[in-house]
Amino acid sequence: MLLNGDCPEGLKKEERAAELSRENGLDEAEPGEETTGQEVIVIQDTGFSVKILAPGIEPFSLQVSPQEMVQEIHQVLMDREDTCHRTCFSLHLDGNMLDHFSELRSVEGLQEGSVLRVVEEPYTVREARIHVRHVRDLLKSLDPSDAFNGVDCNSLSFLSVFTDGDLGDSGKRKKGLEMDPIDCTPPEYILPGSRERPLCPLQPQNHDWKPLQCLKVLTMSGWNPPPGNRKMHGDLMYLFVITAEDRQVSITASTRGFYLNQSTAYHFNPKPASPRFLSHSLVELLNQISPTFKKNFAVLQKKRVQRHPFERIATPFQVYSWTAPQAEHAMDCVRAEDAYTSRLGYEEHIPGQTRDWNEELQTTRELPRKNLPERLLRERAIFKVHSDFTAAATRGAMAVIDGNVMAINPSEETKMQMFIWNNIFFSLGFDVRDHYKDFGGDVAAYVAPTNDLNGVRTYNAVDVEGLYTLGTVVVDYRGYRVTAQSIIPGILERDQEQSVIYGSIDFGKTVMSHPRYLELLERTSRPLKILRHRVLNDRDEEVELCSSVECKGIIGNDGRHYILDLLRTFPPDLNFLPVPGEGLPEECSRAGFPRAHRHKLCCLRQELVDAFVEHRYLLFMKLAALQLMQQKASRLESPTSLENGDSPSSESKPEDPPGPEAGSEEEEGGSASGLAKVKELAETIASDDGTADPRSREVIRNACRAVGSISSSAFDVRFNPDIFSPGVRFPESCQEEVRDQKQLLKDAAAFLLSCQIPGLVKDCIDHAVLPMDGATLAEVMRQRGINMRYLGKVLDLVLRSPAREQLDHIYKIGIGELITRSAKHIFKTYLQGVELSGLSAAISHFLNCFLSSYPNPVAHLPADELISKKRNRRRRNRPLGAADNTAWAVMTPQELWKNICQEAKNYFDFSLECETVDQAVETYGLQKITLLREISLKTGIQILLKEYSFDSRHKPAFTEEDVLNIFPVVKHVNPKASDAFHFFQSGQAKVQQGFLKEGCELINEALNLFNNVYGAMHVEICACLRLLARLHYIMGDYAEALSNQQKAVLMSERVMGIEHPNTIQEYMHLALYCFASSQLSTALSLLYRARYLTLLVFGEDHPEMALLDNNIGLVLHGVMEYDLSLRFLENALAVSTKYHGPKSLKVALSHHLVARVYESKAEFRSALQHEKEGYTIYKTQLGEDHEKTKESSEYLKCLTQQAVALQRTMNEIYRNGSSANIPPLKVRPPPSALRTRVEVGFSVLLFKINNSLSWLGIDKYSRW
Repeated sequence: MLLNGDCPEGLKKEERAAELSRENGLDEAEPGEETTGQEVIVIQDTGFSVKILAPGIEPFSLQVSPQEMVQEIHQVLMDREDTCHRTCFSLHLDGNMLDHFSELRSVEGLQEGSVLRVVEEPYTVREARIHVRHVRDLLKSLDPSDAFNGVDCNSLSFLSVFTDGDLGDSGKRKKGLEMDPIDCTPPEYILPGSRERPLCPLQPQNHDWKPLQCLKVLTMSGWNPPPGNRKMHGDLMYLFVITAEDRQVSITASTRGFYLNQSTAYHFNPKPASPRFLSHSLVELLNQISPTFKKNFAVLQKKRVQRHPFERIATPFQVYSWTAPQAEHAMDCVRAEDAYTSRLGYEEHIPGQTRDWNEELQTTRELPRKNLPERLLRERAIFKVHSDFTAAATRGAMAVIDGNVMAINPSEETKMQMFIWNNIFFSLGFDVRDHYKDFGGDVAAYVAPTNDLNGVRTYNAVDVEGLYTLGTVVVDYRGYRVTAQSIIPGILERDQEQSVIYGSIDFGKTVMSHPRYLELLERTSRPLKILRHRVLNDRDEEVELCSSVECKGIIGNDGRHYILDLLRTFPPDLNFLPVPGEGLPEECSRAGFPRAHRHKLCCLRQELVDAFVEHRYLLFMKLAALQLMQQKASRLESPTSLENGDSPSSESKPEDPPGPEAGSEEEEGGSASGLAKVKELAETIASDDGTADPRSREVIRNACRAVGSISSSAFDVRFNPDIFSPGVRFPESCQEEVRDQKQLLKDAAAFLLSCQIPGLVKDCIDHAVLPMDGATLAEVMRQRGINMRYLGKVLDLVLRSPAREQLDHIYKIGIGELITRSAKHIFKTYLQGVELSGLSAAISHFLNCFLSSYPNPVAHLPADELISKKRNRRRRNRPLGAADNTAWAVMTPQELWKNICQEAKNYFDFSLECETVDQAVETYGLQKITLLREISLKTGIQILLKEYSFDSRHKPAFTEEDVLNIFPVVKHVNPKASDAFHFFQSGQAKVQQGFLKEGCELINEALNLFNNVYGAMHVEICACLRLLARLHYIMGDYAEALSNQQKAVLMSERVMGIEHPNTIQEYMHLALYCFASSQLSTALSLLYRARYLTLLVFGEDHPEMALLDNNIGLVLHGVMEYDLSLRFLENALAVSTKYHGPKSLKVALSHHLVARVYESKAEFRSALQHEKEGYTIYKTQLGEDHEKTKESSEYLKCLTQQAVALQRTMNEIYRNGSSANIPPLKVRPPPSALRTRVEVGFSVLLFKINNSLSWLGIDKYSRW
């Protein structure tokens, strides 16, 4: 698959990658281009095959790659069907043992055809434990319970249920059979117009999950650990097993292997029992004593290896399922052991005890990064440590809230307690010691950790050598927010006052600075647009900073320079920060701003700052170009009056703003030459070589002043994050700079309202973005720098838009998001007052009040329990949040919905017109199942997979048995694979220019690099596979397209969720490639699945549904199911007309498709009617001479002829009765034409990537 570029092309690629990094200003030390050609080729060193000799099986060949480690061959052997039961072995080459951690290329004498011998090694206690764990994993390999329970990075995938196994093989097998009759009728709930929204089909039963019972029990024996005399005989531990035949046996794990002993449950006898069989593998021993085990284990492993690897590989971060079926709780020794030892982040394969997370996180950042292999190694290490740290921090945060960790200050009030577990520091999101008193108290303390995390994410991305941040994870669990941080060496041994040498610990009263910190932070100031500035401390001395005052600098005992408390990295949002005596621009006051928010930590997003600076840069270029042209005109003695150019339109909103040296690509044709001169001039003046004439300097100076640049000779807009910070004072000498900075902040607040929000609404009207649920709407808002607190303003603008009808889906999603976010805020404080024993009752009661039509649900708790809870609460000083939650059990639906409406008004400034859930559903066209999904995902609730009768007025929808679990909601840093990303972008650019082969080659290299950094599973790899599949499809290689898209679907299900909008898109693309490979029934199954998921996630009335129904209709037309096809195509026509307008070309295509089906049914009058509609649209939109219009005109003639021929035939029948001579009708949907129409339907032939959207996370929801 991997295509090696020749050297010059390789050079060009790396040059492009380096150029991108330099433009972003993030990485000063880019590698020289001359090393690059070899680097790319090193990464793709060709593999070779070796022969493996293992005991008891035939020798086999294995393909390996030189940069693999010996350990990776171990992993392959532990996964193979015939060697999977071995864990404790070494590999020998010519009698020499290979080191586990050495790379294959460094092994002397290892080459094509070498023979590696598998040698069984003696066990230790650790190795025996690993072996038992591995056998347990093999026995559970088809069991989805770990995925439902959200354990060990397992997650769900259901693609194989709809494709009947692996598409690659079955595609070849099935091709000939596809024309056999197939049942195309979908279940009733999938048909257009159905009101039913069942939940059970979300997780269809996979036949492979029916357990094949190999053993009844495998557990640790109560006789552990072995007594001293048995240790000296080599006993390591004892196991207790009940076989499927009900035979109870006791097994000794010794240094030489496993054997039966004579112990029973009550009598210890370690002597070997008969048969006296010693086996190096536990599986071989169990094969000897249990025929059922032998038979079932073989079948199980065969099934396991038949599954696609992507169904089995662990994901980098845990994905939780919000629904799960009822499952039996089985005995599991490994799970039990993990629970009681709580694993403390102690990894089986890492020597030593608990991990020093801080040292690991910082050491990986210090790895060299001079060339591509070094950078890949560094990024891989950073990513691995981050995902491990996130998993350990999540486990620790849950242990803290569940009360399983002792506080380091146990005598303090609960909410003030702090914890250390596994070298991670945990604190709760409450305002301890009135630290945030002036900023909003507990509310500010709750929001500060996420702001801090955003700061950590940003500084990590800039990646300045010598500047260190803490590992940070924010976990929301059971109504509490927990911040988990790695620990700076030495910080716990001294007071904060002694430690901080830069910044302020009291919000600006005492402020310190440090030359080394200034030097390091100066290097971040350009990419982060942060202004170096001076403030006054409590002794009125000037102190220079290059960050906000809250940002603290601490030098750890390891000598590293750490920065922490990065909650004010970005400038304040003045729309939500009323300042006495400071007025906002007219755009803000017109929209009702400033509004007091609950806390004073509202910041602008980094995306907004970047978009604003880019907007100012375009303005700067236009102003300078205008002045230059006026100067030129005045020289030609035709002076014109100087005008200040209008600010550029709101359409210019690039997501990744280039620096001053990039950016004139976006200008319109007329002024392009003038702008090119400005660019040249700006560069000349910036280089300060004295060649620019004074008048030109004046032009640049004027333009700089007009756009608020801090330099008068070059464009440079930066923000002072301390402006409007309570308690921060500035020196008298800086008053002018402060005034300019205040104005800049006001302009940025106005820019958000006047450009970004209208731009978002325009993109929605144009269908440039197609959110389908709350998460995707939040994502498109954030990519434009619009915080979620502006959701009410977005909805107001949608309501006032002239295209209100075409924004119906956005309005529904927005209202649903507003309701569920308001409910989440209430649920958070509601849960804080609930003890563990009442959790499922409390959650089911809340869901009943939120979603059930039952008018007066009652919490199922005995009265005395309620009383004792109140008494306990007073005594134990539990944190209650702002509200009095002692009466959670008497909450009513009326009260909850009143609170939701109040919360929506207070937080989002939006008035909801509903008093109950039924009114909300009716007024706004919402679905209860969708609201249930949204609230569950936002709060971590997992509910039982069954059909809920939300609308019953006789009984509540939920009982406490329906609430299965509550999971944490985790926010963390996502380290990026920068080189791979640059290759991916270069590949996208090539594809856009029409160079598909070169683009495909670059994207293959990107995929290789992504795999190198992230491992096999990641969101970015998913995007890479999707694009590769599209390219192969367009180049006609359907088999390759199918293979890549199958991986993309599996990966999307595993890393994003089985019903995530991205997964729905992937299903649709896979259906197209199946159709192209003549797998019609599979294509239909996939399309029906995509339609069901869309109905569940949003409902029927979504623009995406038109595309989906067109595709279903076309495939049904292809298999001659005309009536069914019409139902879907007519629904698609109705949805297209609503969202694209009756004169849209999409509507014309829909009319044409409907006409084709009517023609096939020989209903020519209806066919003519629809084709005429289509023809009229083509003629109006494209003109009479356009190819489409001509095609439609031809088709109309053809239909008319057929209609006339049919009429003649009918007349003939009326005249001559049954003896009439009836000519055959020419009804002809040729397969090639059908394929073309499907392709048009799938919008793949219109091949373009939306350039204004940067890739990851943005074009996930856009279309080509």
